[in-house]
Amino acid sequence: MRVLAGERRRFGYRRLHWLLSREGISMNHKKFRRLYREERLQVRRRGGRKRALGTRSPMTIPQGCNQRWSLDFVSDALTCGRRFRIFAVVDDFSRECVRLIADTSISGARVARELDMAITERGARPLMVVSDNGTELTSMSILRWSKERNVEWHYIAPGKPQQNGFVESFNARLRDECLNETLFTSLPQARSVLAAWRHDYNHHRPHSSLGNKTPAEVAGKISGAPGWGLTPNPAVAPTPNRGHHSRMRLYS
Repeated sequence: MRVLAGERRRFGYRRLHWLLSREGISMNHKKFRRLYREERLQVRRRGGRKRALGTRSPMTIPQGCNQRWSLDFVSDALTCGRRFRIFAVVDDFSRECVRLIADTSISGARVARELDMAITERGARPLMVVSDNGTELTSMSILRWSKERNVEWHYIAPGKPQQNGFVESFNARLRDECLNETLFTSLPQARSVLAAWRHDYNHHRPHSSLGNKTPAEVAGKISGAPGWGLTPNPAVAPTPNRGHHSRMRLYS
């Protein structure tokens, strides 16, 4: 338990219990929780976060993979202070991370190319894409791409990130479990760490909203082929460096 909690420092006792049970280590849920507390393995709350005001209206969940993709940008920085951005795409049904790209600059044309690559890899294009009104996402490149690919592009209301709740939830997990836990010394290292985290997120991380299944399991069940729509584990994926990274705000 201690070893797994050390590897998954932002996982609570429910997810740790689920992971151990999948490895054949069974234990009564209440006993596991008692030992978890006795070992003081509770996830520490991070302070100083701003809280959203008002209520969050739930979004309608799609009925299949590739019906709707949500996308957004996240900002972070290297140890030298150089800023970079992360482009994230999520399938709202399976919760798969379809794309996770890091670069110092990501234009609307680059977004269109990455979406085309995702469509080629998955063998299907989304019926709808949901995003905010960022400059890159309202560019002529995106408008042209949406029209040529016959994909409906839905823009959320300005200042209402809760309307893009699926990718916002993903961004929070990415920030908490990867970015805040890793010191990035170079862009290639950041890309490698993000590729490894994405694979782990898609194939091994349980989601309570999916009945504690992984995105790969849900996608495989729908398509009839395990790991459908997911890229293989990267050949080189070093373990993220441990250490708290200063929090960066999410781009809206």
